[in-house]
Amino acid sequence: MEQKEDKLKEVISHAKEYGFVFPSSEIYDGLAATYDYGQLGSELKNNIKSYWWKSMVQMHENIVGIDSAIFMHPTTWKASGHVDAFNDPLIDNKDSKKRYRADVLLEEHMEKIRLKIEKEVEKGVKRFGDDFDEHQFRATNPNVLRNAEKIKEIEDRMRTALETNDLEGVYQLIMDCEIVCPISGSRNWTEVRQFNLMFSTELGSVAGDASTIYLRPETAQGIFVNFLNVQKSGRMKIPFGIAQIGKAFRNEIVARQFIFRMREFEQMEMQFFCRPGEEMKWYEYWKDTRSKWHKALGLGDKQYRFHDHIKLAHYANAACDIEFNFPMGFKELEGIHSRTDFDLKQHEQFSGKKLQYFDPELNQNYVPFVVETSVGLDRMFLAVLSASHKNEVLEDGSERTVLSIPPALAPYKVAIMPLTKKDGLPEKAREIIDGLKFDFLCQYDEKDSIGKRYRRQDAIGTPFSVTVDHETLENNTVTVRDRDTMEQVRVNIADLHRMIDEKVSMRTLLV
Repeated sequence: MEQKEDKLKEVISHAKEYGFVFPSSEIYDGLAATYDYGQLGSELKNNIKSYWWKSMVQMHENIVGIDSAIFMHPTTWKASGHVDAFNDPLIDNKDSKKRYRADVLLEEHMEKIRLKIEKEVEKGVKRFGDDFDEHQFRATNPNVLRNAEKIKEIEDRMRTALETNDLEGVYQLIMDCEIVCPISGSRNWTEVRQFNLMFSTELGSVAGDASTIYLRPETAQGIFVNFLNVQKSGRMKIPFGIAQIGKAFRNEIVARQFIFRMREFEQMEMQFFCRPGEEMKWYEYWKDTRSKWHKALGLGDKQYRFHDHIKLAHYANAACDIEFNFPMGFKELEGIHSRTDFDLKQHEQFSGKKLQYFDPELNQNYVPFVVETSVGLDRMFLAVLSASHKNEVLEDGSERTVLSIPPALAPYKVAIMPLTKKDGLPEKAREIIDGLKFDFLCQYDEKDSIGKRYRRQDAIGTPFSVTVDHETLENNTVTVRDRDTMEQVRVNIADLHRMIDEKVSMRTLLV
């Protein structure tokens, strides 16, 4: 656990040092759980958005994108259930004075038991070698079975307590599991209470006459209230999807772990409208499609796992998370939910407007069912940054820190470096940049030795470094160094664009 905390600290430090993420309002000592994306961070963030948007909208003829307002009519949130049901179960430790989400404490406790199972399996692998049958081992080993039963019992009790809003039951489960506060180490807990997460504000300039409105806690409702607008204006036929990238706001009491959980965050969501009865087919389709999208980045297939929800949201009939192995362990990266027809029916009821689709093939009107995919952009950013951050010992014994960011997402695609600041080399380097800058973000770098410049580009994840030397002036060739292999090849300037494009194009991820 300590090793993982150190890894997160390393990533945070690297992110600040190289201009990826800064604490917000730092000159005023910062504001808890808010961060600013720096010059490289905003580039990486935009590239992740672009990858999602292209794969979701550009690659699907039946999915279109919108950009809805952050402020919405307050009745929207009554209809969606957020006013009455958007709560987190919170518990305080009386000794440390720290507040925790009760369900997260239980999930982290179950994760520790899961790790015991994995350690038992690792022992089996070492003991039996090639003869090891993992499936049989998991099905018969007494320690594995005992711990699996523990997890199942906790999950069952937690599900029942949360679904019935039995806060006393949640408290009792925490006590029965002997869960201690990570800071004080004590079990001196308060009762569990519900806390609404929406930020409220006032619309209008005159106090008293102003109407209470909310900063949106999710982007999905902006899609639902525009369902008919998009369907009619775009002549969309079911099944079809509406995608959106936008900010959302939640008054998280327990906002921590860097940009993993913030009060102001960005979501990339798509709501897919389909015929009633076909939602499970599309639920499975989007589970598979989204899993492939993540794995195409090459961060490692074992870094991901599916987790079915213990407690279904009030609108869902199926829900799962794609979890990623962050420095803090496996945590939710993306949610895939079958939302049924709950949202559109609620908005029909509260607005008095019909939100139905006439299906010419069935010759009938119906309220479509919805399958949602929702990925946190900030969490996606952290997944890419933490998985790409590596400290390597090279063959000559020297060390380097490298961000092996997928080339299509890298902030700078190529660094152009004149070997010296004289003899016309800087001018030649600028000429090369002028030929590349329309298609690739380039960095001009002439400070320090060439070795130090290579290390600097490794640390910010630049896939290619191009050195302009005296030979360049003679035969129009340059030395191109690959970030990942560190191999250097001599290339004609005329071939440079094609070489870079082959590696950094978004096509490499979308095919």
